[in-house]
Amino acid sequence: MPELSHIDPKSAALLVMDYQVDTLTRYLRAAQSADVIACVPDLIAWARGAGMRVIHVVVAFRPGHPEVSPGNPLFSWVKANGMAVAGSKGAAIHPAAAPREGEPIVVKHRISPFVGTDLETLLRAGGIDTLVLAGVSTSGVVLSTVRHTGDLDYRLVVVRDCCADPDPEVHEMLLDLVIAKQAAVVTMAELAGALPGRSS
Repeated sequence: MPELSHIDPKSAALLVMDYQVDTLTRYLRAAQSADVIACVPDLIAWARGAGMRVIHVVVAFRPGHPEVSPGNPLFSWVKANGMAVAGSKGAAIHPAAAPREGEPIVVKHRISPFVGTDLETLLRAGGIDTLVLAGVSTSGVVLSTVRHTGDLDYRLVVVRDCCADPDPEVHEMLLDLVIAKQAAVVTMAELAGALPGRSS
């Protein structure tokens, strides 16, 4: 299991993934949603205060969902339920994770934030070698991002209490048995001590 050590904010980025109104209110249970909504403002404030880049990732489709293939069961369900339409209230980033002016917003049409987007270009151009991840869901965007960026040799940190999944057992299993093999899985409190000159 990778251990958490000091993070250089100049070469790190926080990815806040799929913190959208529909995702939080229609995909998670109310208590789960409340927990991650409570966590993310402190995480974003910590990253901004450290001078770390904050990048927001959202899933959104044109009206009619032309990007959705009939062969994609998950997004066919999204389409059938009229979710994640660009510009709609449901597709909007939740106010708890609201971006500041100048913070990039990466729009994706698949679970992975790298498929068909310019996210890797943003990371490479910024000299980023460390990623701090928060997202909904653990079995979706978080797992996909860990797998992809692990293969690209990024140093990874996953903030446990700022991730959630509709299935709590799957959430815990993935964090403890799968994701922990490629990333340091930490709480927000543990992460707060990971900047140079600070201790946990």
